[in-house]
Amino acid sequence: MKFSIFYFLMVLVTLPFTAYSQTSNASDMSNLITEFESNDNVTATYKQTIEFYKRLSNTFPTIQLSEFGMTDSGFPLHEVVISIDGEFNPEAIRSQGKAILFVNNAIHPGEPCGVDASMMLARDLMEKKTLKELLEKTTIVIVPIYNISGSLNRGSHSRANQNGPEAYGFRGNAQNLDLNRDFIKGDTENARSFNRLFTKWNPDVLIDNHTSNGADYQYVITLIPTQKDKMESALSTYMTSVMLPDLFGKMKAGRYEMTPYVYARNTPDDGIAGFLDYPRYSSGYANLHNCISFMPETHMLKPFKDRVWSTYDFMVAMLEHIQVNKDGLLEARKKAMQNSREKSVFSLDWKMDMERVDTLLFKGYEAKYKPSEVSGLERLYYDRASPYEKEIPFYNSYVSTLDVNKPYAYIIPRAYKQIVDRMKENGVEVFRLANDDVKEVEIYKIVDFTTGKSPYEGHYLHKNLQVATSIDRIQYHKGDYIIYTNQEINNYIVHTLEPQAPDSWFSWNYFDGILMQKEYFSAYVFEDLAAQFLKENPDVRASLDKKKAEDQKFAESSYEQLKFVYENSPHYEPTHRRYPIGRMLKK
Repeated sequence: MKFSIFYFLMVLVTLPFTAYSQTSNASDMSNLITEFESNDNVTATYKQTIEFYKRLSNTFPTIQLSEFGMTDSGFPLHEVVISIDGEFNPEAIRSQGKAILFVNNAIHPGEPCGVDASMMLARDLMEKKTLKELLEKTTIVIVPIYNISGSLNRGSHSRANQNGPEAYGFRGNAQNLDLNRDFIKGDTENARSFNRLFTKWNPDVLIDNHTSNGADYQYVITLIPTQKDKMESALSTYMTSVMLPDLFGKMKAGRYEMTPYVYARNTPDDGIAGFLDYPRYSSGYANLHNCISFMPETHMLKPFKDRVWSTYDFMVAMLEHIQVNKDGLLEARKKAMQNSREKSVFSLDWKMDMERVDTLLFKGYEAKYKPSEVSGLERLYYDRASPYEKEIPFYNSYVSTLDVNKPYAYIIPRAYKQIVDRMKENGVEVFRLANDDVKEVEIYKIVDFTTGKSPYEGHYLHKNLQVATSIDRIQYHKGDYIIYTNQEINNYIVHTLEPQAPDSWFSWNYFDGILMQKEYFSAYVFEDLAAQFLKENPDVRASLDKKKAEDQKFAESSYEQLKFVYENSPHYEPTHRRYPIGRMLKK
């Protein structure tokens, strides 16, 4: 049978596009040199990065490059999977008892160390025997460049305080949003795709590579771990007593000694603090999935070459740790998942415990002051001619300021499908009511809150929420959603659905419709109704008189008194400030 060239071309264009071919060609390595290795003050562009991984996956059948979802740039998000036995199915990998390490790069494209470090590491894991052995117990998933639109917005000046590379991307994405504030709210296609990808792999460890601004000191690399006091106890104990000492020890024994992130109170001499990573951040988001997570922060003033190689070394140190400690890591995570599913009390917010202070041996530079050549006023500088090594305070303990008992289930009206869709993307199991039904639920009434005066990442965040609770019988309808709290992903469920939580759907304005009344009263008309209502309801009359006696301003305002009566009468709409998600307290 003869085939026309047209038929041949049609076959080519209909082949699956999401996974790139994997023809082994390990003998030709000349095309696997990165731009950074040719010039160590250069970072690869988006196009160069993806082309590199295409060549890598074509060379090695144990590396797979695929497209996964879309981003705001119009370009797809990519996943690179490195699996020594060529198994790329997450469930199959889990069944083999392997750990999964997830590496995210260029969430802030002006901080591109991870981009170049990951490219070289992926290649070296194939070429170097000692590194290849580290894949025996770990599968690696790499996002080559997360903020693609920011990476395409390339320049040389936006990072005014940074020492190289020659050109780099911009922090904001195509919507000018910071993706490291979007993991929960999901305003970007990037975040929605990332949520699905993260849920698909359900990793044991996340590394999200960054570069730091702030004080000057001797270290090239610092580290933000998930805040230990927010974690499930099994994971917190494992991370603090086993993983972190090992990682810091490995880095100290190598080329780049590492210190905790220098989140200075003033200058490092006054002490540094552990970072409280809310779920809007990558590490806080990962923690809701019981994934141990880290943000390595290389130092902006150190040469780009050292920043890249220190990132590379940290990822190798992590692989070495997992190679030896994989069973302990997986067991700790298993216990954390079980506790998330079974526990009844969840902490939603925390504050620093200033009474619990550790000490940290720190290598810094003396902070000094001199007249500014710009203003003539006193300015801070760090004197590199005066290095020091001394103990400084380390504030790294937090205490819960808000706890909540989980309900048996949450009921969400079908009108709020957009948040349910986001929850499904994070692995939450959701059911639908089969019939109309009246259910007894606990309901929150929003009593008070504050809203930010300036926009924050596209929203006006609500804070300082005060609620009142009541038990009501609410009419729900066929198709409304029900989410049971017997799931391993309970931390995510509770932190998003409890309105008091800092990164709840309420805090991010998804329920602002309930905050505005839809019906009102005309004072001259309501006067007679109010008078009659007070005669028939002496308890409301007593409450009105009490408030008048206690509040002079209220006593002098006829409108406020009418409003008081209106809000305590059947005329006042029950949905105003009533949080629409019901808490079923029992089956």
